[in-house]
Amino acid sequence: MGTRGGLMPPLPPPTPGGARPRRPWLGRLGIGALLLLPLLVLAALWFGPRLTDWNEHRDRLAILAAGRLGQPVTLAGPVKLALLPQPMLEAGGVTIGGPDGEISIEARALRLRLDWPALLRLELEPREVALVGAEIRLPWPPAPGQPFRPPPWLTGLQGRVQDSRIIIGQVALERVEAGLAAGGPADALRIEGRFRWRQTEVAFETTLGRPGWDGIAPLALTLSGARASVSTSGVLLPEGGFEGNLQGGGSDLAALLPAPPGSFRLRGRLSVTAELLAAEELSLDIAGSPARGAATLRVSPAPRLDLALQTGRVELDPWMAALRGAGAAALPFGLDLTAEAATLRGITLRRLRGALSVEGDRLTLANVGALLPGDTEVELDGATTGRGGTGRLEAALRFRGEALRATLAALGLPLEGTDPSRLRSGEGRLRLTLDEAQAAISEFAATLDGSRVSGAGVLRFGARPALGLGLNFERLALDGWLPPALGWPAIQARLAGIDANLRLSAEQAAWRGLTFQGLSADAALENGRLTARRLAARVAESELALSGVAQLGPTPRLTDLALEVSAPSAAPLLALLPGAWPDQEPIAGAPLSLRLSGSGPTGALALRGGLELGDLRAELNGTLDLALPRYSGALTLRHPGAPRLLAELAGFAMPGWLDEGSLSLIANVALSPQELVAENFDLVAAGLRLGGQVNLAQGERRPRLTGRVSAERLLLPGLDWRSREPLALDGLQVLDAELALAAQRVEPVGLPVLEQAAATLRLRDGALVLEGARAQLAGGRISGALRLDGAASPPVLAVQGSMAGLSLPGPLTGLPLDLSAGRVEAALDLRATGHSPAALLATLDGQAKLSVRDGILTGADLRGALAAAERADLVAAEAGLRAALGDGATAFEGLDLAARIRSGRAVLEQGRMAMAETAGASLAGELDLARGGMDLLLALRDAEGPEFGLRLTGPLHLPRRVPDLADWLGWRAER
Repeated sequence: MGTRGGLMPPLPPPTPGGARPRRPWLGRLGIGALLLLPLLVLAALWFGPRLTDWNEHRDRLAILAAGRLGQPVTLAGPVKLALLPQPMLEAGGVTIGGPDGEISIEARALRLRLDWPALLRLELEPREVALVGAEIRLPWPPAPGQPFRPPPWLTGLQGRVQDSRIIIGQVALERVEAGLAAGGPADALRIEGRFRWRQTEVAFETTLGRPGWDGIAPLALTLSGARASVSTSGVLLPEGGFEGNLQGGGSDLAALLPAPPGSFRLRGRLSVTAELLAAEELSLDIAGSPARGAATLRVSPAPRLDLALQTGRVELDPWMAALRGAGAAALPFGLDLTAEAATLRGITLRRLRGALSVEGDRLTLANVGALLPGDTEVELDGATTGRGGTGRLEAALRFRGEALRATLAALGLPLEGTDPSRLRSGEGRLRLTLDEAQAAISEFAATLDGSRVSGAGVLRFGARPALGLGLNFERLALDGWLPPALGWPAIQARLAGIDANLRLSAEQAAWRGLTFQGLSADAALENGRLTARRLAARVAESELALSGVAQLGPTPRLTDLALEVSAPSAAPLLALLPGAWPDQEPIAGAPLSLRLSGSGPTGALALRGGLELGDLRAELNGTLDLALPRYSGALTLRHPGAPRLLAELAGFAMPGWLDEGSLSLIANVALSPQELVAENFDLVAAGLRLGGQVNLAQGERRPRLTGRVSAERLLLPGLDWRSREPLALDGLQVLDAELALAAQRVEPVGLPVLEQAAATLRLRDGALVLEGARAQLAGGRISGALRLDGAASPPVLAVQGSMAGLSLPGPLTGLPLDLSAGRVEAALDLRATGHSPAALLATLDGQAKLSVRDGILTGADLRGALAAAERADLVAAEAGLRAALGDGATAFEGLDLAARIRSGRAVLEQGRMAMAETAGASLAGELDLARGGMDLLLALRDAEGPEFGLRLTGPLHLPRRVPDLADWLGWRAER
């Protein structure tokens, strides 16, 4: 490194003159000088270079170093030379290479250990080079096709790098301490040392052989650190690159990668080019689990590590924990994993596949797929940032399965007690956003059990989770989601630890056999307070809306409860109620409007409401026990026309016997699903006024009505006995009944008014029994019983009755021949079968008796007829007879009639009228009740002649009066 003598100081010239005289002291001085000479030389060698200013030779030294290294060299700092204890040249502020060079070195100091023989020849020949505090930049990738060859001058040289930094491309190695040993031209180059990379201390050892005639040079490299080591051996190719074998292992993979703790081993092939380092045919053993795969480290255009692994089984939880706990990745990292089985949070996944990419704090998942328990297929694509516990995952998820219940049960969803037909199959997609605070689902669209569902939701984590959910269903089955035995306390326990905000809608929903159209629900749950902002649906062509607030707890409380129902026709909604009435009645087609409001604890909910059904108005005001459930309070019904309401409720034409007027019902009721109790009710319907107490309860087979009913005035409809229309007896099987009836005044249409009437009505299995019936009529007493068996086919009617002490106030029947006065006693026992009144009358059987005392017969003067028969003149006698039998009245002491009735024909078996001072009169013949005809003969007998009298024939309502005088006139003519 320099020219001969170029840097040595000149020697002093010899002393002029000849030989010097010899003196003894001079000899001693010479011996002393000889003894001091080495010391002086040593002192000169020690202090001379240190006292010499070498800075003026800085440029010559830089030129000398540049020529030896083949790179530009710049020396900006001080230059020092020391010869002892070994020749050492040190320069500061060293720069080797430049912006356009392949290698750039900036060092705090460059130290050269010089060769003594060369130095004695006044030449600078370095034998050891040391860089202190250097930053060495090695460009990567190297120029294409440029092989790595040691420079020719790198022989017989020792080198060291101390406290330095090496930057290879974008990879920085810190605290580098390394030594280089270069032997002869045929010896291998050896480099040993250590460095720090990413807080990891790494020791390395490299042996680079000299290339042969074919340009191939052997290379061996070993890296060890963090309780692991990796080594490779192979050759450097003349065209550039490396090929060889790779093997390694360690006791803890977590020290090298974001992976769970555990030992590992690997073996495979390694190839290196300027842009790519590839490890192929890798055989790995990770914590006892074998795997196969490959790895590539791409260094251009940006560093990136990619792994592809195939394994039989892997546990994902330790890997996920390692990824969450790792810091930012040292370089972009990709993993393509395929596993036959994997476990994640206790769930076994099969056929796991997917690609994972880590770049900085961003984690990307692509084409991740697996089979969950129940053979549900899932696929996921997404990305996350901030893996250190504050990351955010955004992913697209797809699923498909035919046994979703098994999958959801394996995921921990409680499905015990739910309907097994729910969540059987489905497929769908969604977008998932997950971070440390919440999990959000958007763009959810799926088909579950053949029904479409879409929406979004968010679940916020914490001590009290909060759920926000909005879902739209095509069809929604509302029942079957909770175990049947799950009571209210268990439901409250499930709701106690969570807040929620729900918005649900369904085109069609079903609950307990009901079908809802356009169901919508907007509700919230916060700190045990359930708010139903609006629940609305269309059911049975009716609009329903519900809102209110429920405070959950041991004693739930409701506030601001409101229920509204409206329908243009009540028929579809009424058809949902038990029983057939009044589904087919006219009132069912009327518009319906219902409004209810309430507040209070569920055991005593104060309830107010109103119902409008056509012109019928109902109001209630009371308390409702939701647990039973049971309502107790006041009930009011009003309608402007009682006859019209009766027609609307029962389908009858407006009856003429019922007076016009409004209807009003006021009662205190207790209503439950099993019982209706009406206490102190007051019913006014036109001229009808009823009161009392009734109880309608669920019986063994049908409802049962019991109680007592009293009336001030009771109007009873008449019956057209000629009608052939079937009697409406189906209502007799709607319920059973036992009622005590009482009325101050009973006004049957077409019959006398009864007073102080009472009876017991029993209805069971379609048979109506009226027993113990009694009433007062015209000072007399009437008693009897009636039985109508509407369940029989044909129906059977049986009537028994008696009458005593009755004083006729006027004509009894209104016929031309009638009773207008007298004390009456009667008894009857009748039976008939048939579906219509005409049929009942045609099959009427039984018997009847009538006794009248001290009566008056109007329409004929029987005493006058007897007197006329005594006249001597036949013409005058006949005229008198006809006149007496055509009009007048007859007082009699007694009348006894007995009739036998068969098939609607009443035959008089006994008919006798007693008149004082006469032989009396007889009545014979029959009444055809079914056909409405009669043939009766009222006969008299004088003392000597045959009978004569009056015959009544023809229709019952208007019979013909025919005097029967032929036999008597013939007898008188003979006389």
